[in-house]
This record gives sequence, structure tokens and C-alpha cells, in this order.
Amino acid sequence: MTDFGKIKNYDRNKGSGTIAPEKGGETLSFGKGDLQQEAAEPRQGQRYGYDTRKADDGKMQATNLHQPEQAQQGKVPSGQDSKDAEPSQQQG
Repeated sequence: MTDFGKIKNYDRNKGSGTIAPEKGGETLSFGKGDLQQEAAEPRQGQRYGYDTRKADDGKMQATNLHQPEQAQQGKVPSGQDSKDAEPSQQQG
């Protein structure tokens, strides 16, 4: 099940950061490898979806982080071609 939270911080030099769950609870850590889009650097306050797993130290950690807004961009409704999704222009 995907949870959602906001990025508290991200250190690009270390390649790690923390996310605060929207539902409350302890802040979760994550690493660059946990980002589904590694090229996109998370910024403080951005909303991300994530899964959780238990790390080797026994603490819960965020994994499979993704931005829900980006997941909706570029999607074409089922059964339509991308050319059909754009409004047609009448020439007159």
C-alpha cells in the first residue's frame, strides 16, 4: 500500500533524505536508490508517494518514492490515441 508524505530534507552529497508521513508518525529515511526517478532530486516540501520496509537496523525506511503529480502527466485515457486526446482545431 502506498503512503504519502512530504520531503523534510535531502542531502545530494550524501544521497539521502527524510520524509514526514502525512498520516503522522516518525520521519522515515530514504536513499537516492529508493527514488523511482533518480534523476529528479527531491526538494523540501514536495509531496511523494512511497512504500515502507524494515531496514537492517530494524527501523522503518521509505522506498519506491515517486511524485504522484508526475504519474498523471502525459497519460492518455484508455482507448484513445495521443493524437485523439488533443482538442481538434477547426479550419474555416
